[in-house]
Amino acid sequence: MDARTVQLSRTLSHKKTGRGAGSYMKARGMTDKKEWVVWNGSMGILDMATIGHIEDGEGGRSAFLAPPYGVVGPFSLDELETRGRIAFGECLVMSRQRWQEDQVGLRLEAREKRRAFLFQPDFDDDQEHREVLNLPMEGALKPSEISAAFRRLAKTAHPDAGGSNEHYRRIAEARDALLEQFARAS
Repeated sequence: MDARTVQLSRTLSHKKTGRGAGSYMKARGMTDKKEWVVWNGSMGILDMATIGHIEDGEGGRSAFLAPPYGVVGPFSLDELETRGRIAFGECLVMSRQRWQEDQVGLRLEAREKRRAFLFQPDFDDDQEHREVLNLPMEGALKPSEISAAFRRLAKTAHPDAGGSNEHYRRIAEARDALLEQFARAS
């Protein structure tokens, strides 16, 4: 008999004897008590969860997490056990070992995504400030880009360099407003 036939016969025998998912998982070498790491980087949430419901199918085993994460699924349990990590929407479900290996990179990546999301500027004011500083109208800005644009324009806009008070004030206000938006997002 091949492995799938053995697996199917075990499944059927478990169903005949009336054993539940816990018994089935123990027979498969798993327990419903093994905790998996659940990481939602977009929200910065880290938690532990157990496997709730397992289904056998032609493509392998699929599973759902146990409550309160019962909405996470179906995902490939075979892939989770083999690779130590699966993605489900914005969440990653992974083994503790995989979390230990990947956590620094995942946390940095998530922080950058949250910053980009939080730094969604007020487009009317933002566009005007970008225009004043001759910055790109779209895309994320870095504080260093904002400051460099200000310094470049200040060389000619400052009254001591032949510019006007009004022009210098406008570029200084644009710089300050853009930097303030960035500071609020951090």
